[in-house]
Amino acid sequence: WATYMREAAEHDGQILDKYKSDMDIVLIFAGLFCAVTTSFIINMQQHLAPDPTTETNMLLKKLIHTVDNSTFPGDDFVMPPWTGPSSTEIWVQSLIYASLSASLLAALGAMLGKQWLNHFQQFGHGTVDGRGRQRQRKLDALNAWHFNAVLEGLP
Repeated sequence: WATYMREAAEHDGQILDKYKSDMDIVLIFAGLFCAVTTSFIINMQQHLAPDPTTETNMLLKKLIHTVDNSTFPGDDFVMPPWTGPSSTEIWVQSLIYASLSASLLAALGAMLGKQWLNHFQQFGHGTVDGRGRQRQRKLDALNAWHFNAVLEGLP
């Protein structure tokens, strides 16, 4: 069992280093991408509502005209109708929200992967053969859940 545990520790060390570094890269990229996407969302949010300055200007004109009827003669104080955002803006907003959601989902997957690896790394106490069997069960479970394919599927 001592030889098995030594070989397993070397094998596990390589796997853990590779997967943890891959997930760190995904987390860093997802964090940066979320920050950039959020700034675009904040910038584009103002296009989804009518311009408040137009309404304010119209109300001020109406107030001034009420006080002095000679000001703005012949002006019609009807608010121009707001037609809403264009279909292009709606599509762009939808794609940005979808990309933000995908990035957050990738970050969640990377965090779950890191937790799985931390659980895999802990063997507990007991005899050498008991720890060896526990390690092999965990490795078999990672393979059964296609852990490698899940991590490779993260963007």
